[in-house]
Amino acid sequence: MSKIDIRQLENRLITSSKPIERKQIDSNKNFDQILEKIQNKETEIKFSKHAAERLSSRDMGLTSDEMARLKSAFSKAEKKGVKDALILIDDKAFIANINNKVIITTVNKEQLKDNIFTNIDGAVII
Repeated sequence: MSKIDIRQLENRLITSSKPIERKQIDSNKNFDQILEKIQNKETEIKFSKHAAERLSSRDMGLTSDEMARLKSAFSKAEKKGVKDALILIDDKAFIANINNKVIITTVNKEQLKDNIFTNIDGAVII
C-alpha cells in the first residue's frame, strides 16, 4: 500500500468513528431513560379491570396522598414477604397482589362490615 492509501483509510476511519461516538452518547441517554422508565414501572401500582370498575361504580376516588400511602403499604408488605394483602386506608380497603403490584379489588366503608377476606397472607393498616 502506498502512503496515500493509508492516509485515505485513516481519514475514513476517523470520519466514520465520529458519528459512532455521537450515537454512543445518544444511546447512553436512551439507555438511562429506558432504565428510569423500567424502575418507575416496578414501583407503579396497577389496578385490575375489576378494581377499576369497583372504584368507579362505588365512587371511590383516590387522592395523591392516598396513592402515596398505598405505595407505602406495598413497600411495607413486600419487606415482610407478604404476597397477597388486605390494605386498609381510612375507610377504603384494597386486596392486592404485592409481587405484581396490582390492586385486585376495592371495598368501601359500607361493604367492610360483615365481610370476610380470604386468600390473603397479610394485612397493612395505613
